Amino acid sequence: MLSTFMVTPFFINNAGPWGLLLIAIVVLVLFGRGKIASLMGEVGKGITAFKKGVKDGTDELENKSEDEAVHSARDVTPEGERDRT
Repeated sequence: MLSTFMVTPFFINNAGPWGLLLIAIVVLVLFGRGKIASLMGEVGKGITAFKKGVKDGTDELENKSEDEAVHSARDVTPEGERDRT
């Protein structure tokens, strides 16, 4: 069985605020501010598209159930009481 130490790198277990700041600085130096900004923009667009898709799917299901209710309605009036127009 794998222990937590074997799965997680050693510096993640004891990363405090200074360690996280150091990691952020290294990432910023490696990729640059522009690359990170464009990546975050793409992540934002993906989240927006996901939320729109969920909303559209929910709306479609609600409209479908309303349409099915209209089409499945039937006349249950007894034969003698129906209008013969």
